[in-house]
Amino acid sequence: MENQQDHLVKSDVAREPGWEREVIEKLALAAVTEQTRARRWGIFFKSLIFVYLFALFGIAVYPKIKQDIGVDSKYHTAVIDVVGVIAEDKDANAVNIIESLRDAVKDKQTKGIILHSNSPGGSPVQSAYVYEEIRKIKKEHPDLPVYAVVSDICASGCYYIASASDKIFVNQASLIGSIGVLMDGFGFVDIMQKMGVERRLLTAGAHKAMLDPFSPPKADETEYMQGLLDQVHQQFINAVKAGRGDRLKDAPEMFSGLVWTGEAGVKLGIADSFGSDDYVAKDIIGAEKIVDFTQQGRLIDRLVGKLGASFGQAIGSLIQAPALR
Repeated sequence: MENQQDHLVKSDVAREPGWEREVIEKLALAAVTEQTRARRWGIFFKSLIFVYLFALFGIAVYPKIKQDIGVDSKYHTAVIDVVGVIAEDKDANAVNIIESLRDAVKDKQTKGIILHSNSPGGSPVQSAYVYEEIRKIKKEHPDLPVYAVVSDICASGCYYIASASDKIFVNQASLIGSIGVLMDGFGFVDIMQKMGVERRLLTAGAHKAMLDPFSPPKADETEYMQGLLDQVHQQFINAVKAGRGDRLKDAPEMFSGLVWTGEAGVKLGIADSFGSDDYVAKDIIGAEKIVDFTQQGRLIDRLVGKLGASFGQAIGSLIQAPALR
């Protein structure tokens, strides 16, 4: 009997090392299985996050062009924003506005176009591009009206564009006009002399450093630049006269660069009547449904444009180009 018990005890002791190893293996296997399961769920959730972020990025890079506003109808009024400073590196640039106009014209349900105008002006070149495109559209599609509707302000380059439209609608308190051109900068010559700073400038070309802010102004260069501004101003005046025609009143300060309220603007003939986007769409065009055709530009294009324009901006910080504002 004692021999049997001793044998059983010895057998249990003999089995103990294998039992511990089996338990450890099972625990290790369970841990690996749990890690694998957790890794799979982690990959799944990371994939969902990636897809979500990719979708958001796609929306930012390729923004929605059209937005329906109003009641269901066969025809609609296309609205295109001319908002903010008009410049090549801004949303209100010729490429975006012209593409928006062309998209609106191509849409067979477009009954009329509204230029929602709220801008202090900007580049005369960008403004001229849009002006010519509107004139082209009016010539090719005489039955498709193009109206400018002013909210807060439509000055200088913005008015350049608006003057190409069939009619300009304003609010009584809107600001409109500023038919002029400017070029501004600073001069630091006196400050440098007081501080004992000497300007050392080498150029190849007699007028290469024209309007250098650290050098005294030269009479012949100032006269030349004034002539340049006068040329651009005359181009602006001719465009306004061609667009507005005999609606312009004979006012001596019409092209002096002054701005007027919308109420005074109607009396001077630089605007036609009072009205908002909704009013013009419903009561003038006859298509209450509004569709936003404004091109905002792709995010990548904006970034590339800003990088590409960095050198020009650095130069422009010293010499400002002519601006319609």
